[in-house]
Amino acid sequence: MVLDRLLAALERAKVERGPGAGASAGRLLGRLARREMPGAAEAIRLHEAALFLAAYPHDTRVKARAESVLRRFDTRVRKLEAGGEDLAAFDALEAGGVAGTAVATEFSYDIARWLARNEAGRVAVSWEVHDLPERLGTGWPRFLPLLEEEALADANVPYLEWLAAGKGRGEGDLNWLLARFARLPVGERQKAELFEALGLVVSWDLGRSRYSRTLLRKPGPALFFHREPLKTRRDVSFARIFADPPLPVRRLSRREAERVLGMARGGTAARYREFYGFTHGDPATGLAASPGRGVEILFFGVERERRLPLRATYTALVFKNAVAVAYYEGLSLLDRMEAGFNVYYTFREGESAWIYGQVLKLCRQVTGASSFSIDPYQIGHENDEAIDSGAFWFYSKLGFRPTSPGVARLIAREESRIAERPGYRTSPATLRRIATCNLLYDVANPKSEIRNPKSDWDRFHIRKIGLAVNRRMAREFGGDAGAIRRASERSVARKLDVRTERWREAERRVFGDFALVLELVPDLGQWTAAERTGVVEVIRAKAGRSEMRYLRLSRRHSRLRAALIAMGSR
Repeated sequence: MVLDRLLAALERAKVERGPGAGASAGRLLGRLARREMPGAAEAIRLHEAALFLAAYPHDTRVKARAESVLRRFDTRVRKLEAGGEDLAAFDALEAGGVAGTAVATEFSYDIARWLARNEAGRVAVSWEVHDLPERLGTGWPRFLPLLEEEALADANVPYLEWLAAGKGRGEGDLNWLLARFARLPVGERQKAELFEALGLVVSWDLGRSRYSRTLLRKPGPALFFHREPLKTRRDVSFARIFADPPLPVRRLSRREAERVLGMARGGTAARYREFYGFTHGDPATGLAASPGRGVEILFFGVERERRLPLRATYTALVFKNAVAVAYYEGLSLLDRMEAGFNVYYTFREGESAWIYGQVLKLCRQVTGASSFSIDPYQIGHENDEAIDSGAFWFYSKLGFRPTSPGVARLIAREESRIAERPGYRTSPATLRRIATCNLLYDVANPKSEIRNPKSDWDRFHIRKIGLAVNRRMAREFGGDAGAIRRASERSVARKLDVRTERWREAERRVFGDFALVLELVPDLGQWTAAERTGVVEVIRAKAGRSEMRYLRLSRRHSRLRAALIAMGSR
């Protein structure tokens, strides 16, 4: 009971600010640092409170004591394990990644390779949880001579016996398999597809890994101590944030960029997740911005060969007082960016709204985005966590608005009920009805300032362009993807009066993707010479050093902009 009261007091103290709050938090951390935790549940409570206070400390003493608790946390976990305690609670998504525990999941080929290189000796295949042995027969005969004798004809093939016979002595199963896949005479994407088809569960023993949630740190701006109450959503105005002077931005050296991308990959994998923009981040594009309050935003584009056909991909990892607290993924087309922002569970009582505003401000500053769109998933479509947390109201009160008139009317009724009935809460069923369309924030026309704002992007979805291309493929080419691509490339090259034979491979690949879309523009051949030349410049910029120029040129091309928006809005 005493321990429970101490933990509850620490959980209150972590968000309290004002006279004596720092001294109280420091004393509680000191007392709990000296106590043994009887089980995983209590250990997790201490870990989360200490990690929050490492990011949002009252003063130097609180920061130092929180970090001291975390530096020794793997020892606590080992003691629990040695005492026979059940550590299953550490496997939960919101609790995973703690130093001293293990993470086990089906990592992608790229992340499995990255872990094998950077966490050597800590990662291995968990054969005991691999429940689809027949999947092994799809790839292993490439590496193990005569295995097909059994794999193609017999049941209950002892694949691990074959593996043990064929790999070198002392070499781990995972490393041996990864080395075999690396030598396959196929492209990297095909290697990934073949590896991932095996369904291997990779176990990562975190120990004292620098990528664990407990220990991941990036020194950055001067520490910021929170002696005053934390900024809540009510304290934040996106309109004011966007109107403030530009953020100071610096370009990362390649060495620093690679180190930060490693933190992003490892820190994300420790949470059982992967993000395309981190896995394939381009260190040559790395930027850092420091908006204040101990926050640093690390911002990246993706490698040239991993870019999407039309949208530009950007990701960001956010640190606060050296602790990773959030990540962001943005997908840009013209002046619109699909904005995916996630604050890690531990820090959701912190300054989430203010940090989100600073991330969007940086995105606008470096990419030119002026409309930010939120996918329905983030507000509750097939996402019970977002429904339970009332995520829609968080975004709505920051100025995001629905793009569906019907949903807008439903929200207006809810707002009236909230105003008229103290204590009224929107039901989960209503929140699910709301979560059926995108939300949009227009920097020039925020919901908070204009009664009925409209945007070119209200009915747009990138999917509509892809579906239009596929309907044409079915209608005119019998579903043959190669045929529609070849025909579109010939036709669009003729209309644009361009020859691509001497272009770089990346440029030709982008041209092929754009040709599928441009062939849907009925009057492309009648565009002026300058407009057609401008389209060629846009296409080649997509394959350039950075996608920033691509976005800038495409925004300026008014006729191309109108055509793309029209196609994505039908």
